[in-house]
Amino acid sequence: MAILQSKNLSIGDIHRLFGYQRQYNDSFTSLLSLELLSEFERQELLQIRTDFDNYIIESKVLEGLVKALTVFPLMRLAGFYRSPIKMALEENIADIVIEDEDTKVTGRLDILAINKAKSYFWVLVIESKNSEVAVSAGLPQLLTYAYECLQHQKSVWGLTTNGREYQFVYIQQGNPPIYQLMPSLNLMESERAVELLQVLKAICELG
Repeated sequence: MAILQSKNLSIGDIHRLFGYQRQYNDSFTSLLSLELLSEFERQELLQIRTDFDNYIIESKVLEGLVKALTVFPLMRLAGFYRSPIKMALEENIADIVIEDEDTKVTGRLDILAINKAKSYFWVLVIESKNSEVAVSAGLPQLLTYAYECLQHQKSVWGLTTNGREYQFVYIQQGNPPIYQLMPSLNLMESERAVELLQVLKAICELG
């Protein structure tokens, strides 16, 4: 049996192995209810952006720092650190066996937000990269992680980011499973940064 690491797979591999079909969605409001931010939230968001900007001016920001400077502060501000949602970091996914291909896919996810009150309902799966890597590079891993949870729930949100750009994906159970690519958001653009936090808050509320 062939054993594949999710980090080495391409989008084409993911489509072939798991049967995913891709769709595009031009609007978050078709799936989420976005609320206005408070002045406090706007100021905190500006601080996160400023802190990250101070680092990327000098050099590329490695994956660990991307999480520390942007992902973790954004998730705290969005409410992901509050009960009943709990965070899990760098956990191994269960090996996924594709019998028709005689293949097993294994990997490790970066960040997982789960609601333990709902039988470990997966709320958001996050894959982060360093600041110079395209966000699309994290998509194969993200979809691999999500595939496992779709055996137990109808849908899950995913996010891949390099700190600057944020690509949300809405992933749905089905035959075939479907993932919708949402509009790309950029922390360094004021309006898009506001929408980024609004989206994170709305996903948190779903949990």
